[in-house]
Amino acid sequence: MPTIRTPDGTQLFYRDWGTGRPVVFIHSMLMSSQMWQHQMQHLVEHGHRTIAYDRRGHGRSDDPGTGYEFDTLADDLAALLEALDLTDVTLIGHSMGGGEVVRYLSRHGDQRISRIALVGSTVPHLDVEPTVAAALLDRLRVGYGQWVAENARLSFGDGLPGCSIPQVEKDRTIQDWMGVSLKAAVDCTAANTAADFRAELRRIRLPALVIHGDSDAFAPLEACGRRSAELIPGSRLVVYRHASHMLHLSHRRQLNADLVAFAHAAPTVPGRGPH
Repeated sequence: MPTIRTPDGTQLFYRDWGTGRPVVFIHSMLMSSQMWQHQMQHLVEHGHRTIAYDRRGHGRSDDPGTGYEFDTLADDLAALLEALDLTDVTLIGHSMGGGEVVRYLSRHGDQRISRIALVGSTVPHLDVEPTVAAALLDRLRVGYGQWVAENARLSFGDGLPGCSIPQVEKDRTIQDWMGVSLKAAVDCTAANTAADFRAELRRIRLPALVIHGDSDAFAPLEACGRRSAELIPGSRLVVYRHASHMLHLSHRRQLNADLVAFAHAAPTVPGRGPH
């Protein structure tokens, strides 16, 4: 099982398929790298090397009980890129993974990165009232499974026109959600609801693609996708109609095509350094 070790000794599982210019995927909170398998396979078939790893406390990675905030998570991403010596990377983050992309650039610079894509990302800021955030954390602590059961339909976009996901894929996703460490689920939720990336987005100087569903119940389009595109200089926003949060399932063909086209773009000039 391929793993890398982070500076604090945490082992992270990763998948590494294909050859060519690298594309690195960061999965959403509560899930694992398996969520990206269809996108990885599609990009491999179009000449790319694809890498996806399990965040600490998620999937097959270690659960050290600490480090579930953006600085450490960004350092984990840096450890992966350095261990595999990846350059000219297209970096793709979904949901909370978008925050890890942005924080990585802030902490480690963009020398290894050529472009970024934010897919249904929760950046720049969820604007959750502190009392609401506290209540959510309490719910997760005492009834995580019930919270998953109550929110799955919203995440999948059940009832939206054309937003059809096979039940077996929904069941597999729920299984992934239920496999996360409760400590990671609570701490990552706390970090994600409190984060504010507005200043960091303004400093990005890479080509950026923002993909977002117009009916995203967890990362609202206006507050997240559209606002991110406004803040990142020169970025491009693509809005998926009748789409909620699980775009990699509900709009797989469209997402695959958009990511391939973006990753195929000419390399940018390396060596810009920290911004």
